[in-house]
Amino acid sequence: MGHRDGYGFARPLEGGEDLFLSAREMYQVFDGDEILVAVAGLDRRGRAEGQIAEVLERAHHMVVGRYMEESGIGFLLPHNTRIRNHILIPPKAKGGARHGQLVSVSLTDYPSATLGAKGRVEEVLGDHLDPGLEIDVAIRAHGIPWEWPDEVLREAGSLGEEPAEQDKLYREDLRALPFVTIDGEDARDFDDAVWCEANQHGFRLLVAIADVSHYVQEGTILDDEAYERATSVYLVDRVVPMLPEVLSNNACSLRPLEEKYTFSAVFKINNKAEVKEQWFGRTVTYSDARFAYEEAQAIIESKTNNIPQEVSLTGELYQTSPEITQAVLKLNELAKIMRKRRMNEGAISFDKVEVKFDLDAEANPVGVFFKTTKDANKLIEEFMLLANKKVAEFVGKQSPKKTFIYRVHDEPDVSKLATLQGVVSKFGYKLNFKDKKTTTASLNNLLQEVVGKKEQNLVDTLTIRTMSKAEYTTHNVGHYGLAFNYYSHFTSPIRRYPDVMAHRLLQLYLDGGKSVNEDIYEDKCNHSSNMENLATKAERDSIKYMQIRFMEDHKNEEFLGVISGVTDWGIYVEIISNKCEGMVSVRDIKDDHYVFDEGQYALVGKVTKNMYQLGDEVVVKVKNTDLVKKHLDFNLIGKKEE
Repeated sequence: MGHRDGYGFARPLEGGEDLFLSAREMYQVFDGDEILVAVAGLDRRGRAEGQIAEVLERAHHMVVGRYMEESGIGFLLPHNTRIRNHILIPPKAKGGARHGQLVSVSLTDYPSATLGAKGRVEEVLGDHLDPGLEIDVAIRAHGIPWEWPDEVLREAGSLGEEPAEQDKLYREDLRALPFVTIDGEDARDFDDAVWCEANQHGFRLLVAIADVSHYVQEGTILDDEAYERATSVYLVDRVVPMLPEVLSNNACSLRPLEEKYTFSAVFKINNKAEVKEQWFGRTVTYSDARFAYEEAQAIIESKTNNIPQEVSLTGELYQTSPEITQAVLKLNELAKIMRKRRMNEGAISFDKVEVKFDLDAEANPVGVFFKTTKDANKLIEEFMLLANKKVAEFVGKQSPKKTFIYRVHDEPDVSKLATLQGVVSKFGYKLNFKDKKTTTASLNNLLQEVVGKKEQNLVDTLTIRTMSKAEYTTHNVGHYGLAFNYYSHFTSPIRRYPDVMAHRLLQLYLDGGKSVNEDIYEDKCNHSSNMENLATKAERDSIKYMQIRFMEDHKNEEFLGVISGVTDWGIYVEIISNKCEGMVSVRDIKDDHYVFDEGQYALVGKVTKNMYQLGDEVVVKVKNTDLVKKHLDFNLIGKKEE
């Protein structure tokens, strides 16, 4: 893992403490490379220091950045600030690029201990970092596949969008049931639809999921491309889909008033929302209604079938059928029972604020708003969790053991919990880590206590960072955050390849098939986890860029913020109104000489004893915006007046 200041760290794959790598060692590798490293001793700060013995696998084949020329010598300045190496571009390999242009470069020679890297310009992206181009750069910089090979598009287009009558004969026919989809108002790919109806024992709950595996068959070019991508990437101004649009938005998508192939989970549940019977299988369904979350929320809040004009997807007041209205209300009632039980069993409730942007026609950010999670969102989440859990249980409990794709989440790191305790105590919160039960209860209490307070985003973020990273694997260890012993991803096959694999394996085992090769599927899991991490980094990059772009147009305004981090070089401040975070350099605080007090998470003035502490509210003004480095600098106006 490279640092923008030149040094780096080697993270052992088997776990354990990171090894410090000096700038000299980092010269021969790029951020993300897999290396064989030996412990060379301790550095001057007492950290274990590593010495690179061999580079096992290179993480980058393409690098995006600015082409620069100095004294006739061309080189690439990487866009990824964790790659500190300048990449030499020979004159014959510059591809017509001019000084300062953004380019995509293929690596022809990797660095060694004595020689630098070389590359060849493959594509000139442009001269200036406008919003659209910046997202293009982020996609390429993270190695995300973005172009569709012609043969993939041809194969996808040849599959047809209408279910064939012959195929319907081999599926359970659920078309008579009025399934509904509930999703974001801007959604185009509908993975799931739900329905609920009363029966003599309680209720029949149905979760229908797009049957992507019907269209994306193993061994095809289309499947190879979907596997390589492994996930859709949701950037601020666009989606880079896992599947071609003819499948993701059309053939597979559970669009309203259309028949679709689905893979369904059907549950018989009692009035306590406990599952008494279950069935999994391929189905054909018909979606009767499509709701945005806001429309479903209107039904839940009013308990009527009226959809107000202000939330209606049609832009006009309309009414749903009484049957669908009652089903949505019952689904919400059952979801609340299930959620309460899940919380009581030790699940952790993360409702982190999600930042969204209003963009103009040129993709410039003209406003910032926060996405809120309400009952309609939680309703869908709860039934997706149920389907994922029950599918994983069904396979995971079979004997002899069957290879499957699990979504696992290990217990939090003890040292990170201790750090969290130290931080939140500055806000007056107390945590109890006596055992697993008290830990989860304490974390949930904390997350509930901070809702609506100035420190909410900071505490939410820090709490998430204490958690282990969720990942895909064939080795089930349960899901700590959800308090599930078995969990998989089954419900989003349009945008996640592991769900497609789960569908295939589930059908194989329903048909009585033998277990598949675990090693092969573990490799597929590792690839899926890696691509998910790349997607997450690209998504964060695009958000950070848009935040800085937004602040560029507000340089003359003062903002109220919360100190979200304190270091010996300055303080980080998160603006309350838009969640943009920037830094105030200690050199720019002129009223005293400030030093870092690690114990108090504060900068303290030597003479005045004035203190800027984690969680303090301060007023700041934009000093500088750097769109290339995605860095925002503030001038400190002072503390908030009481």
